[in-house]
Amino acid sequence: MTAMNYLEQHFGLHGRTALVTGGSSGIGRAIAAGLAGAGAHVVLLARREEPLKEAVHELNSLGLKADHLTADLGDRSALRAAADRAAEAYGEPDILVTSAGVNLRPPFDELTEDEWDTTMAVNLDAPFLLGKRFGPGMAERGWGRIIHLASQQSVRAFGNSGAYGVSKAAVAGLARSQAEAWAPYGVCVNALAPGFVHTPLTEPVFADPARAAAMAARTMAGRNGEAEDCAGAAVFLASDAARYVNGQTLFVDGGFSVT
Repeated sequence: MTAMNYLEQHFGLHGRTALVTGGSSGIGRAIAAGLAGAGAHVVLLARREEPLKEAVHELNSLGLKADHLTADLGDRSALRAAADRAAEAYGEPDILVTSAGVNLRPPFDELTEDEWDTTMAVNLDAPFLLGKRFGPGMAERGWGRIIHLASQQSVRAFGNSGAYGVSKAAVAGLARSQAEAWAPYGVCVNALAPGFVHTPLTEPVFADPARAAAMAARTMAGRNGEAEDCAGAAVFLASDAARYVNGQTLFVDGGFSVT
């Protein structure tokens, strides 16, 4: 077996379809590019049309297969309709990545019920509903991968964790519960927990150089993360190489979580 054959056999995603929420920007976009680069047909699902078109154009220009759909992931009816449209247009996905999220973090005693509901709808309810929609089909076909985006705040509180921290802790629990349900049928469900990564959601922190430097100093690697740092880990979790990895939260954080 050649090196290329080995890599394709264990890590290649040719013939697989991946649905990636939040794939228009940040970590979701980087993961979509990684999955497409490994051979998957990626379908990006997010709320804003123009960033989705830009992401798809960028991937297509590299000879990669990508399409998109729009939906407000905080709207259950719209989410269900978009999931059905994706399956009808591109086939039932083999891989589901739930990267879409909102990051509303006022001080906890100022957190409103609307902010709580919005956070849970996008960060937790959408991954649950999409898993419920696609997980059983994966199990029936005998192969599937679900990757949820967790967070450092799945296991620790800092920076006004608020509803965001609660939702991300729940996402890690959701991955375990879904893995328990479907792992016997060839479906691996795991969570990916990035460190402090430069994305549109974290731009307010990176706008403060002193604060960004302090966060970098807390890592073993001595730097903050880039969205592309998460792509390889996602390809691994989506591949046959991860066939015995179930219910885990994989931290991609430069050592931040263990310092």
